Amino acid sequence: MTGRMAGRVVVAPDKFRGSLTSPEVAAHVAAGLRSAGSGQVLVVRLPVADGGDGTVDAVVASGFTRVETEVTGPVGERVLAAYAVRDEPDGRVAVIELAEASGLRRLPEGAAPAPLTATSRGAGELVAHAVRHGATRIVLGLGGSACTDGGAGMVQALGVRLLDAAGNDLPPGGAALRDLHAIDVSGRLRGFEVVVASDVDNPLLGPYGAATVYGPQKGATPGDVTVLEAGLARLAAVVARTRALAGAAGHGGVVRAAGVADRPGAGAAGGVGFGALAFLEARIRPGIGYLLDLVDFDRHVEGARLVITGEGSIDEQTLRGKAPVGVAAAAARHGVPVVAVCGRRSVGDEELRAVGIEAAYALTDVEPDVRRCMAEAGPLLERLAGRIAAAFFTP
Repeated sequence: MTGRMAGRVVVAPDKFRGSLTSPEVAAHVAAGLRSAGSGQVLVVRLPVADGGDGTVDAVVASGFTRVETEVTGPVGERVLAAYAVRDEPDGRVAVIELAEASGLRRLPEGAAPAPLTATSRGAGELVAHAVRHGATRIVLGLGGSACTDGGAGMVQALGVRLLDAAGNDLPPGGAALRDLHAIDVSGRLRGFEVVVASDVDNPLLGPYGAATVYGPQKGATPGDVTVLEAGLARLAAVVARTRALAGAAGHGGVVRAAGVADRPGAGAAGGVGFGALAFLEARIRPGIGYLLDLVDFDRHVEGARLVITGEGSIDEQTLRGKAPVGVAAAAARHGVPVVAVCGRRSVGDEELRAVGIEAAYALTDVEPDVRRCMAEAGPLLERLAGRIAAAFFTP
């Protein structure tokens, strides 16, 4: 596709993991387009995310306000974590990224993962902080977690008591859930709704569940996975029993619907998806689609001449609905063509066109050394943007 194009270009990339945040990617692409002298083109930077790492950075770049507070990290240390807020006509919305408080990147420097005892408590503390400062809707982005605790730490931070047979509160971590005997939700913080933004469709338990699939990524040995699976199964069983007892007493349930452990997304972030569904009556929405709504993507793309999206690696996972594909689908509804930038790619042109991406430009196209691509991602992206300008904007 060639020919001089005046008008508006929307630059809507996800992060390049390990190199650049999504706002940094957008800034370098925009700089490259300007340096290439792309005619009368207005560049709109609109970084995006799919609910995982980088979600807070992306929405702050779109106009949300960043809020920082100290919370409990995944292994009990105190960490400074951020979330984002914006006032809307129907109330204040807060975007909370689980990884900000409870992610693997929050482990102390040099510390090994702690798969049996890592906690999601910090994520719950972020939710509580946001609600106490006026948030009525919580958008909870899941991904990059260090814990496999079924969201236990998160809901404990919100006032839910998880008790052993002696009436003691359970200690942190998924292993402790094997001793769960009773649940007390009477002190739970209320007055807010929760939307989980996640593209993970795993159930809580079984061969495709949180412990089996994601536990090893968090340092779990095969023996640890067995322990974590037992803890999550116990949590699901006690939740179901508590719901049945509450329903019989006419008081409503802990969960909104039966079979919550089997619902797609219950296994997200070490089972935090289950905790949000079971205790917070959350709705799960596809991550990239919901985040595009939050940053008002449709308004920005309407009438644009081109969208440039991207992420660090464009591969088979990308094709299954990650951020670039979500951007391409949204742009297609407006008839706007899409190209992508990336660090490297492992899928062909036909596969990309099948998901609405006309072309992909990789850093490895201009620098074969992957280590240099990581270290010099910004300048190389500007060179790629020059290639896009030459292909799309040259008369």
